Amino acid sequence: MNPLYMAQKLYEHYEHIDEVKHYYGLLAIFALLQTAEEKQDSALLEKGKAILSRFPERIEHPRYNFPSYTIGGIAKAYALMKGWMPEAATQVREYAEEMLTAPRDRSGIMCYPYEPEKELIWIDVATAVTPYLLYAGLALREQRYIDEAARQTFLMYEEFLDKSNGLLHQCKNWNGAGRYSEDHWSRGNGWGYLPLAELVLRLPRDSAHRAQAERCFTDLSAALLPHQSQRGMWRQEIPFDHSYEECSGTGLILYGMGVGIRAGLLDPATYGQAFRRGIEGLNRLCINRDFSTELSCPGCLCPGEGEEKGTVKSYVTLKLPCRDERHSFAPLMLALVEAYRNGIYGLLREL
Repeated sequence: MNPLYMAQKLYEHYEHIDEVKHYYGLLAIFALLQTAEEKQDSALLEKGKAILSRFPERIEHPRYNFPSYTIGGIAKAYALMKGWMPEAATQVREYAEEMLTAPRDRSGIMCYPYEPEKELIWIDVATAVTPYLLYAGLALREQRYIDEAARQTFLMYEEFLDKSNGLLHQCKNWNGAGRYSEDHWSRGNGWGYLPLAELVLRLPRDSAHRAQAERCFTDLSAALLPHQSQRGMWRQEIPFDHSYEECSGTGLILYGMGVGIRAGLLDPATYGQAFRRGIEGLNRLCINRDFSTELSCPGCLCPGEGEEKGTVKSYVTLKLPCRDERHSFAPLMLALVEAYRNGIYGLLREL
């Protein structure tokens, strides 16, 4: 089966079971736009634009940590960058400017806006902020946005890096002042990897940020590679062999590796086999015949209570995967689009 067709069907299943609007939904709309772009499917692209046109006026918005979600987040900024929604320029600029003044911790990392005095920071923010500002900067020719896009991801990468294994922790201060979560969470590493992939893919060749982006991207790629399971997956707690295999982190990791191979930063001889094995694992283990999904971790920000808050035990035992978990759809879609871009035009599916 064609991976692009599969990506489209995943989105259709998602919108059938829920309204697509939360941050993980915006990432799925972003993936839908990429699917339409790669398929050269004008009708699907029009559908994506129509979905985005509902933001903000025709969407009932939940409480957001980032106001840019109100207008469609990175999907809206991406559509503007691609020239598909020039009418969104004012909106995208307004929320890019807001992002430049959002609360930060003492090192300059964007923090939880409702309790800024606690300096609560988490790696998920890199995916929320960097692609949005990067696309906005490229679309609107605002170097300030591009500079801040790179700065936020670099700061978070260095803050959460576990130098003993090259992987990322998820958060700091959520389990006590000055304390990091003990995890190397699959989706958390994906949240750090995707913005690095976007930087190396889209920064101008002469950008002052390119060398650092490529170095962080290739270092994280090398740290992730040895932990792929025999079935092609990465685990909920990446280095822990007894942890369950997790699909959303795996999808984000494969998306980044696909980008890196195409960009010439990852050796196809080293990463190509792992990439294909991962795509086959997602196809076999995580996407059902009706395009429902399996093996995705529910929302997971420093889980646990008391002394167990933020421990590996809490990440592995308190957040168990379930069918059609909403974070699953975008990472699976993005991985499938990258599969097609890397020459995987068909996947075996059980009938």
